[in-house]
Amino acid sequence: MATFVLIHGAGGRGSDWGLVADELRAAGHEVLAVDLPCDDESAGLAEYREAVLDVIGDRRDDLVLVAQSLAGFTAPLVADRVPVERIVLVTAMIPKPGETGDDWWVNTGTADAIKAQGLPDDAELFVHDVPPHVLEAMEPPRDQTGTPMGEPWPLDAWPDVPTTFLLCKDDRFFPRDWMREIVRERLGIEPVEVPGGHCAYLSQPKALAAAILQARDQI
Repeated sequence: MATFVLIHGAGGRGSDWGLVADELRAAGHEVLAVDLPCDDESAGLAEYREAVLDVIGDRRDDLVLVAQSLAGFTAPLVADRVPVERIVLVTAMIPKPGETGDDWWVNTGTADAIKAQGLPDDAELFVHDVPPHVLEAMEPPRDQTGTPMGEPWPLDAWPDVPTTFLLCKDDRFFPRDWMREIVRERLGIEPVEVPGGHCAYLSQPKALAAAILQARDQI
């Protein structure tokens, strides 16, 4: 049995992972969904790391970190502190040493990649493929402070932990072809494509959970 530690993105909640968590638990695994202090102006990357470590507690066996979007900055910091079997990134940011989240946005050309899709200016980038009844059942998003985005990523390198990147085919915020090149450049691996947009944990929970389980089985 694995323990999956689910880490949400900007302005999210641990409960955002509910549909995926149900699938993972049904497969016989333990699931921990973290609430990061994203609405606390005083909380930066160290506090995000500690929030995850607090939830993990004294668990040390078969830990798998699953990180979405901005949580790509946090998961490796956790893996630097406790033994982790695998990091699974879900359409996540991949930082370089010393790079801030704000730098990442510029360095990777994210804004240009979004613009290159030719979408209308008012196009929904995050939940365009999420069924209305799922959105209605969600807790409202939280405010996301800019504090962690302004802090340099403190590790000297990506941790020596097997890493899988799940690339969301229909993502409008981190477009597929652009993100594939970011993954190749920064991690030197080929991403695994899964259906869904930026919030595939809401639009494609079964497929996403299946991909997470498959990544874990590579251990």
